Amino acid sequence: MTIATDVHQSGPALVRSVADIVRAEAADAEAARTMTPGIVSAMWESGLMGFMNPAEAGGAEPTFVEMLATWIDMAHLDGSFGWIGIANLPSSAAVAAYLPDAGFAEVFTAHDNRVTLGGQFFPNGTADSVDGGYRLTGAWNFGSGTGHSDYVAAGFMPMVNGDLVWASEGVPELRVAVLPRQDVTFTDGWHVQGLKGTGSYDYNVADVFVPASRTFPLFTREPMRGSSPAFHMGLMPITAAGHAGWALGVAKSMLDDVEELAAGKVRMGDPAPLANKASFQRGLAHHVAMWRAARLLVEHTFTDVETAVAAGQDLTPHMRADMRVSAVYATDCSREVAQWAHLAAGTTAIREGSRLERAFRDLYTGTQHAFIGEKVATDAAQVWLGLETDPIGL
Repeated sequence: MTIATDVHQSGPALVRSVADIVRAEAADAEAARTMTPGIVSAMWESGLMGFMNPAEAGGAEPTFVEMLATWIDMAHLDGSFGWIGIANLPSSAAVAAYLPDAGFAEVFTAHDNRVTLGGQFFPNGTADSVDGGYRLTGAWNFGSGTGHSDYVAAGFMPMVNGDLVWASEGVPELRVAVLPRQDVTFTDGWHVQGLKGTGSYDYNVADVFVPASRTFPLFTREPMRGSSPAFHMGLMPITAAGHAGWALGVAKSMLDDVEELAAGKVRMGDPAPLANKASFQRGLAHHVAMWRAARLLVEHTFTDVETAVAAGQDLTPHMRADMRVSAVYATDCSREVAQWAHLAAGTTAIREGSRLERAFRDLYTGTQHAFIGEKVATDAAQVWLGLETDPIGL
């Protein structure tokens, strides 16, 4: 399969260019519990894998609206493929933006920017500070996209003489290490209900040396390269937008599939197809409107903040709270949409291998992620109420 590389196409156009192979190999990816080599290769050949990178790493630096449209279309094709979109694409973009020059040259330039990167940024490791870098030890769960990644991200807390390094009162320094695959021990563990094809393996390292040039601060908003406002907003907003786009994409696939199904499906005891039932018609109208409203909220919120940051305004805790809450709300709406579509589809939705069945499992697996959980909503509300000034990790 030959695909022309052009990251200057729109994200949705790049997704369309790989759609056939994603559809053809989605079941194979689920069986393998990681993306197939064919899908990964197609993502590179099309330019999709590096689409969100800084220009210096071969990317197009899309706006948040463009990123959201790309993630929605990826997840609409297949939940696992969509999850790879919010794991590999922003991971490589962030690492390319924030690594020091020597680390960027080692990881990206030396490989002609063809670097697939995944992993867990949460600081589940500790590292002794040594001459030239760190000696890292730790274990990370659910390393999204690591099944096919060349480099693996691993969040950690630096230590000096056995003591944590404090960034401010009560807040330890938090950093991200970028590790070549051969330095990592994978223990797999990815035996799950949904998102089976994402290769989200558990992994660990023990006393591995990482040069300082292959690390960067977890919450930095000072890119070394890339001019997009998104890179001046840090990892958290990009990750939040990804979760929102992914959930909306999977939910939209279920809405579209059940609408198509309704034209011919007759439920037991009903005199006419599902599309003729007033209760189905009302449910469809309600949930399509809910989905559209959630998408508009996310697009509006992220665009407003993006515009403000581009104009030179500081990224405030209130702005971050607004973005994170919009992502949580979009996820909650998507889960409700999925539940309705699953019930409306009847037994079609429970047959193994159908898109509806896989999408339902994927959505309920993805929405367990802590990044769009209850604590995010309460942290944001506390900022709005003036009870907290700047919660860590918001």
